[in-house]
Amino acid sequence: MPPEPAPLPARRAVSPLDHRLEAVTGHDIDTLWSYRDRGVLDEPHAHLVDRHRELAKTQTGVTFYLRLLHRLSSGEFDVDDALFTRIDRTVDQLDEARDQRDAAARKVLAALKPIEAAAAASTPRAQQLSTDDQAALLAIAGGAKLYEHLLTGRMSVTAASGTRIPHAKLQRLEDAGLVVRDTGHPVHAGQPVTLTDTGRAALFAARRTPTTQPSKLPARPGASPSTPAQRR
Repeated sequence: MPPEPAPLPARRAVSPLDHRLEAVTGHDIDTLWSYRDRGVLDEPHAHLVDRHRELAKTQTGVTFYLRLLHRLSSGEFDVDDALFTRIDRTVDQLDEARDQRDAAARKVLAALKPIEAAAAASTPRAQQLSTDDQAALLAIAGGAKLYEHLLTGRMSVTAASGTRIPHAKLQRLEDAGLVVRDTGHPVHAGQPVTLTDTGRAALFAARRTPTTQPSKLPARPGASPSTPAQRR
């Protein structure tokens, strides 16, 4: 008997605006959240992802009360005054959760529209990064320091992940304005190295999935339309 197929990994989040974030950035939601945690995103994209996380949380609340309402009306419980009381309370909770979701969606839209407008207004050519440069910038994004060996005097960057980056590559990345060192710390103790805004933008663009047009994804089960519903 053949083994059962492994279950597909669950998506990190499902919200009414997922497809618009994915279309304008070229990344799926899991990747965007991961880049936010690793410090890869520039300030506008980081702000957008933060607002999206709030939206995803409120969408979970809407889904919870929808499922509860479905269960209460499934015939599992006796039809009596207690059931009607629970249904009324659940409807009120669902309405409140919907309001919270719509408020969160408006914040996402406020952060999303400038990014969509910038993408539509211009198509600046992203700085070309080699595969090695991308790997170095990703390592630095997770935390890195430049050290000078006390005996040999040789310098190199050590990332938090354990990756070592040659000093010559660091100099090239610095000259390109992609990274910056905190020279307020002595080199023998370790000078923190971080991405500049230019470095984050270049890395984000370099790792973006090329697309010829925004993908049109089908509506997900249980997901709301791409814009918040207006209360009657």
